[in-house]
Order: sequence, then C-alpha cells, then structure tokens
Amino acid sequence: MATDTLKSKPGAQGGATGGLRRLLLDNGALTALIVLVIAMSALSGDFLTADNLLNVGVQAAVTAILAFGVTFVIVSAGIDLSVGSVAALSATVLAWSATEAGMPVVLAVLLSVATGIACGLVNGFLISYGKLPPFIATLAMLSVGRGLSLVISQGSPIAFPDSVSHLGDTLGGWLPVPVLVMVVMGLITAFVLGRTYIGRSMYAIGGNEEAARLSGLRVKRQKLAIYAFSGLFAAAAGIVLASRLSSAQPQAAQGYELDAIAAVVIGGASLAGGTGKASGTLIGALILAVLRNGLNLLSVSAFWQQVVIGVVIALAVLFDTLRRKAGATTPAAGASGGGNRGKQALTYVIAAVVAVAVVGATSLLHNGSSDGKTQKIGLSLSTLNNPFFVQIRAGAEEQAKKLGVDLTVTDAQNDASQQANQLQNFVSGGLSSIIVNPVDSDAAGPSVRSANKDDIPVVAVDRGVNEAKTAALVASDNVEGGELGAKALAEKLGGQGTIVILQGQAGTSASRERGAGFAAGLKEYPGIKVVAKQPADFDRTKGLDVMTNLLQAHPDIDGVFAENDEMALGAIKALGSKAGKSVQVVGFDGTPDGLKAVQEGTLYASVAQQPRELGRIAVQNALRAADGEKTEKMVKVPVKVVTKENVAGFEG
Repeated sequence: MATDTLKSKPGAQGGATGGLRRLLLDNGALTALIVLVIAMSALSGDFLTADNLLNVGVQAAVTAILAFGVTFVIVSAGIDLSVGSVAALSATVLAWSATEAGMPVVLAVLLSVATGIACGLVNGFLISYGKLPPFIATLAMLSVGRGLSLVISQGSPIAFPDSVSHLGDTLGGWLPVPVLVMVVMGLITAFVLGRTYIGRSMYAIGGNEEAARLSGLRVKRQKLAIYAFSGLFAAAAGIVLASRLSSAQPQAAQGYELDAIAAVVIGGASLAGGTGKASGTLIGALILAVLRNGLNLLSVSAFWQQVVIGVVIALAVLFDTLRRKAGATTPAAGASGGGNRGKQALTYVIAAVVAVAVVGATSLLHNGSSDGKTQKIGLSLSTLNNPFFVQIRAGAEEQAKKLGVDLTVTDAQNDASQQANQLQNFVSGGLSSIIVNPVDSDAAGPSVRSANKDDIPVVAVDRGVNEAKTAALVASDNVEGGELGAKALAEKLGGQGTIVILQGQAGTSASRERGAGFAAGLKEYPGIKVVAKQPADFDRTKGLDVMTNLLQAHPDIDGVFAENDEMALGAIKALGSKAGKSVQVVGFDGTPDGLKAVQEGTLYASVAQQPRELGRIAVQNALRAADGEKTEKMVKVPVKVVTKENVAGFEG
C-alpha cells in the first residue's frame, strides 16, 4: 500500500510560515495553477474573460480524460503510451460503423467503447501474462492502433454522425459539453481510486507489487482491469475529440499520450507508483491548457511554446522530488479520513477565493486595454516543419510589417485538434481577423463557425474550410498542380516508362488532391506505368528511407513523382548519381531547396505554388475583410512548373 503520511518534527515548522510552507508543498500543482492564472491575467487582458476560461476548459478536456485513464496505470507503477492511438482508433471505428457500415449510432458508440477496452485488455494481457515491460507492450499498441485507424479510414477523415457531434457543442449556449464530460470522468476516477477495491489494489500494486501479491491480491487480473480502464477512458477521449472536429481523424491525438502522462506527473503522481489522485491530474491538465492558451494570447512563438512546456514538466518532477524529501503529504490509497478530506476541500476553497481576489485585482490593469489603433490578425498554419509553410509565414510577416499589422503566427504541428484550440484562442483574443491554413478542411469547420458567430472574418490559405463561412480562399489548385506534374514527368520520359509515387501524410487534403490530380493527368499517357506508391509523410528523411526501400524492389525505374519537394529531395539522395540522368524526379511546392536542386539538374521539375505570394495575399485580404471591405471569394495564385530552363527568373 502507499506509504503513510510522513510526520514533521514538532515545532520544526511551527507558526504561520511553516503552515504556509506546508500548504504550498502539499498542494504544489494547485499553487502552480493559481500562479499561472494570475500571471496570464496580468500579462493579457484577453485571458480573463468568461469565453476564454471556458475555452481553456474545452482545450483541457481531451487531455484530462486521457490522463484520468493514465492515472490508474501510473498509480499501479505502469505506463501507457498507446492512449492517443487508441483514442483515434475508437473514434474511427465509431465514425466508420455509423456511416460506412450503416450501424445504428448507439451500437456504433458501444463498439467504439468496446474497441478501447479491448486494446486495454490486450495491453494488460501482454504485460501480466506475456511478461512484457509496460513500455514495450503499450508502444506496440501505439503502432497497431494508429495503423488500424489508417486501414479502416483508408487514410482519410470520416465525417462524424450529427447525433454524436453534439458532444462538441454547448448546453444552454454557454456550457461546453466536453467540459461536462471531463468533470464526470474525473468524478468517476476519484470514486474508483478512493472508494473501490480495484482502486485500493492499484495503490497496493504500485507501492509494492510483490507484497500485494503475497497479501492475496490477484495482481495479474487487477492489471487486466487497470489497462482496460485506461482503454475505456481513451475511447471516451477519442469520441469527445472527434465530436469537436466533426470528423474522425486517423492521425488525431498524436503525442497526446505524452501530454496525458505529463498531466498526471504535474498533478503530483509518481512514476514509481503508489501515489496519485484525480484532482491532481485535473489540475495538471489545466496547467498545460492554461500555458498553451496564455502563450497563444501573448503571441509567443510556437517553437518557444514547446520549450516552455518542456521546462514546466521538468520543474514539476523536480518539485515532486523536493516535496518528498521535505516530507510533504503523499496522497494515500483513498485512506484519508473525513478530517483530511475536509481539510483538503477547505484548501481548495481558500485557493479559489485567493485566486479570484488576485485575478480580480489584476484585471483592473486591463480596463479598456484595446486601443483599436493596430489591427491584430492571427495566422494558424498546419505545420512549420516544412519549408513550404515556412515560406507562407515569411510572406505573411513581410506583408504584415509593410501594412503595420500585428500578426500572431501559430503552428498546429499537423494536429487538427491543436489547430482547433489555436483558432478558439484567436476568437477569445478578439482579433480583427483570422487566417487559417487547415490541417483538415472538415476539422477546421467548427472553429471557423465559432469565429463566424463572433463576426470575426476568416481567410483560408492553401486549403479551404468546409461547412463554414470564409471571407476569401487564397490558394493554388493542388489538383491542377498534380496534373501539371504528371504532364511534365510523362513528357520528359517520352510517354514511356515505369515510375514510383511518394505520397504525403495520409489523411491530409494536400496529399489527396495532388495524388488525384497526378492520377488524372497520367491517364493521357498509357505508356507510363506506376509500379509502387508509398507514403513518406512530406518528410525528407522518410523520403530517403522509403525511396531506398523501393529501389530494392524496383531498381530499373525511370521516374519519381513526390507530392512535395522535401520527399523529392530525399528520393534524390537515395538515387545518387541516377537522379537527373537515368531517373527523372518531379517535386511539388517550389521551396528554396527544391529550386536549388532544379538548378543543379538533380530535380527535373517542381510544381511551384509561390508560397510567399500566398502569405502576402492572405494578409492583404484579411486586412480588407477586417476593415469591412469586399473581398473575392476565391483568389487564385498561379501554379507553375519550374524546370532548369525557367528557374532563374522564378520568384516564389
């Protein structure tokens, strides 16, 4: 069982100072949350609004629900790295069952939940009876779950049933349903940990597994139940997440397992097992949500946000170590008496009163803070881990500086749910207008509709937004670009030969559209045969690895079409001296490195979209829309095939 509360020496910490120190040590996560809220309130006048605070709750919901399930595992000295993939798989099963399979929604939901539980049971079986370390077993499930999600969805998002999508709405027009679900799941977690036999068993196994076994606990069966709980909560989180996005994304919740583990640890649980509680996990999830929300509102670079969050996680673990050395109270296995529970409740009440008082005082600093002199525009990019989108940002920043516009740029890291959070933060921040480069056109819809309700004009760039109003779409035609790429490659090969295709990240609209355009363009050249297609996720390193593997099976290919320049550059590296001579490579995007390869002759052509121009025109239209001026619904930026003959005069 968990260790008893360590006692301080009499008089060692007497008086008000010792009591305050003890309060801070025993409630470190709560103290950190209060300090964060006060700091963000002081630094940003947009933070302390009812809409934004509810926004923080919504953004914390999915992480918190996942983290509640992970709490069971960590309390029992285990780890679960699969919860993000299980969440995506469960949501995909629900969407596919209710749409493609025509199953009644109730049965589809039950099947989705059963999928999560089944994944948890497999984890538990591998750990308990297969004797695999939890890290390895759940790492394997991480890959299996994600792979099955892609197989079922064929790599494309699946629209969510309307009856389930209401989970992403609000009750009474103000209370977000995800927040309500988070609270309910938190109460269930607290009840299981503190009031049930299985909850007490978790603490016992985490405290000393061998002692728990010798005392009569059926440890193997208990672990099955523990990981099944984790799978159940992951399924619930996946349903809530997909409801917010109105679609099941096969690539959703990537990296969320790390956020969930971080929330549990920040909340005071120990990775060594034996300690942890639901309230601490909730506070940990709120700390992460407040950090991301506040840093967005303060226009902190997306790259620095990752640094800050990493530092906070490290400090949380360090603080936990210091707390234990100082003899602070360890949350026991639901064994705290009524007096202790009452004391804890009083602590939370006092903390809330202090937070409200201080926050209320700091909010006076921001009375009338909006001077209205400078237009503020938010730009949410699908990723900044790709030169094409970096070029869009550069063009947007140049134009914003020229026009005297305050531009805030965020990086969604190819995560549709993270982008939804960023867009909601823009709406809460009261920006003049918003520019969005959607990770997925369907998933961006609910957030853009929220901006529509607040009369904030939205401009889409590179990709459109479905089922929402946008002031303009600034884009080049990916389908047309794919067709031009097919024509350029086929004509270079004289209409005869074998080629391979390197596909982008599964599920993204850019990959689907470029691939469809290339396939359509290739129909005019029956002498060209596609011998292999493999995804390389728009990544240069993966392009190198995938191309190297394909060359083992198809050493005599004549050409390569890559759905972006990064993969094309990886393919060129794999081809070596063949690139530009016996094998012709065509890329897409017209990035600086791609154009350099065209100039050198290793890359035959790049279908260039002029990303800097996309960024410039997007800012121009966003400013016009903010000023109430009329904008064109569709603004086309010409696509151009750049070869060695015309690369010198091309400007991206």
